[in-house]
Amino acid sequence: MNISLPKLNLPSFDFKIESDQIFDSIRKKWVALTPEEWVRQNFLAYLLHDKKYPKSLIKIEQSIKAFEQSRRCDAVIYTNEIKPLAILECKKTDVPVNEKTFQQIALYNTAIKAPYLIITNGLDHYCCKINLTTGTFRFIDHIPDYKELKQK
Repeated sequence: MNISLPKLNLPSFDFKIESDQIFDSIRKKWVALTPEEWVRQNFLAYLLHDKKYPKSLIKIEQSIKAFEQSRRCDAVIYTNEIKPLAILECKKTDVPVNEKTFQQIALYNTAIKAPYLIITNGLDHYCCKINLTTGTFRFIDHIPDYKELKQK
């Protein structure tokens, strides 16, 4: 493998890795193992295994159109009624989660209108609840499990 895989601030999971590819269990295909993909696969495993998010309600690389430009969300989590519940944005470990990152995910949310935004770089993880009527938000001090996310 040509890239070194950094230790993340997440539980350890077993992945199928061959050469420079990792098997994405949600998309059911091999994808390039980039530093950002390493963070995404680990965080998704955390959501699936520890936070009980249903695999069938997660869409990876969701295409959207925001302000007449085509974009791709790292992942969108849906309700059982197939309504957007949360957007997940993943960055590689050396990219700080900052105002620019939040502006990016907020731009995506103009098209999706999910009530939650989750951002991680594998080391720092943030979740905020958006009031879609007022546009205000508040940070949640943890990553909610799926059941909790649906109840808030």
